[in-house]
Amino acid sequence: MSVHDLAAEAALLDRQLAPLSLAERLALVGSLDGRAVFTTSLGIEDQVITAAIGGHCRSIAVATLETGRLFAATLALIDETEAAYGLEIARFHPEKADVDAYAAQYGLNGFYDSVEARHACCGVRKVKPLARALEGARFWITGLRRGQSGNRADTPFAEADLDRGLIKINPLADWDIETVKAYVAEHDVPVNPLHARGYPSIGCEPCTRAIKPGEPERAGRWWWENDMKRECGLHVAEATPIAARPAEKIPTPA
Repeated sequence: MSVHDLAAEAALLDRQLAPLSLAERLALVGSLDGRAVFTTSLGIEDQVITAAIGGHCRSIAVATLETGRLFAATLALIDETEAAYGLEIARFHPEKADVDAYAAQYGLNGFYDSVEARHACCGVRKVKPLARALEGARFWITGLRRGQSGNRADTPFAEADLDRGLIKINPLADWDIETVKAYVAEHDVPVNPLHARGYPSIGCEPCTRAIKPGEPERAGRWWWENDMKRECGLHVAEATPIAARPAEKIPTPA
């Protein structure tokens, strides 16, 4: 499929998804030709999507990136979620050779020292495993919401991912966090207990802290960096390195 055709298909799908409910959005994507894969981080938004897939569209594959640095609570939630919905969450791990090469160059926790090193770690533990998770996929479903950060404020329901040659689907793009929480309560969706301890966005344990009152939802991710648009590389084509704060070279979560 050409770049133009992929973009045109995504634009059409974006318009079709807009008026639909979450279940209807997933059902539409699941009915299209081509493999659809949902990658979950086990965060509250992703748990909502997993619950909806389990109840309405089991043709969508579910996968997670088991980075080797996740919280114990996140790992436990994978098993709990599989049992709750009777589905398999495929686990994709980083390659040991890549992890060893990273540690040799930067140190195991070298991601604190520079944005370059942090991007490299995300590349090894998340971006490369994601590529394997999405092999053969035509549609990639994510839990992105416009309210998660300023960087995501214009998130569409469907967009062409030209680097990966597929269409990214964001079925919760227009949901606010209160709508997400209401769905969880109504449908008794299992969620990570860290959310109740001030972690609205949960990634790898060394790179995630609880947020302070008034901070944005994703302020606890890579908090030692200055860039408020910081991402891990999964949802941006290429991140621009920005120097870490010298005083926070070896940070301690608040």
